[in-house]
Amino acid sequence: MKVGTDAVLLGAWCSLENYPNSILDVGAGTGVVALMLAQRSDAMTIDAVEVDEKAHEQCVNNFEISDWSDRLFCYNASFEEFVIEMQDEEEKYDIIISNPPFYADAFETENESRNKARFTSSLTFENLISGTSKILSDSGEFSVIIPFKEEHNFTNIASLNSLYLNRVCRVKGTLTSEFKRSLLTFSFQKKILQEETLVIEKERHHYTQEYINLTRDFYLKM
Repeated sequence: MKVGTDAVLLGAWCSLENYPNSILDVGAGTGVVALMLAQRSDAMTIDAVEVDEKAHEQCVNNFEISDWSDRLFCYNASFEEFVIEMQDEEEKYDIIISNPPFYADAFETENESRNKARFTSSLTFENLISGTSKILSDSGEFSVIIPFKEEHNFTNIASLNSLYLNRVCRVKGTLTSEFKRSLLTFSFQKKILQEETLVIEKERHHYTQEYINLTRDFYLKM
C-alpha cells in the first residue's frame, strides 16, 4: 500500500508534548504513522494493530528494518479483539492514533485488502471510539484524521464516550479549495478548543511553508 498524505499529516501533527510512554496506532497499514511517532518520541512502547494479513506482514517488515525496531510491535487482529485482550491485561495507552477507514460500504471494491484499509465496514467510527475509550489512559490523547464532512458526526460520537475535542486542524489542498480533512485530538478532559487551518499547496507540487515546516522531517526531498 502507498504512503498517503493523510498518514504523513497525522504522524507529523499529533502532539507528543506530554512525553508519552506508550503509543498505539490503530489500523497501521504499512506502519508509517507508528514509525513517524517512533522517530519523534522516546516512548518505550509503540504498538500497532492491523487486521489485514498482508498489510500486517509489510508493517512488521518495516518495523524490523527501522532504527526503532526494539520499540515497535504490530498485532494481527481486529481492533475489537485487541481491545478485549488489552482490557484483560489491564493495559492502557498514553497516545492512541488512527487514520481510520472512511469510505461508505456502497463504494467497496472486490479487493478485500483495499476494502479493509479504506471502508467503514472493517472498523466503524463507533467501534473505533468506543474501543479507544476503554484502553486510553486517564490523561491520554486520541488523534485521528477524517474527512472534514465527518467532523461533527465523529465529535458527537466521541462525546458520547466521554472523549472531548481539544484540538482541530482543518486541511485544504489549496487556498481556494474546500476543506478536505480534519485532524482531531480528543481527551477525557474538557479544554478550550484549539483551532487551526492548514493549506497544503500554493499550486501543484509547490507546497506552502506551513506544510513544509510540519512534514519536512519525514520526506527525503522537501
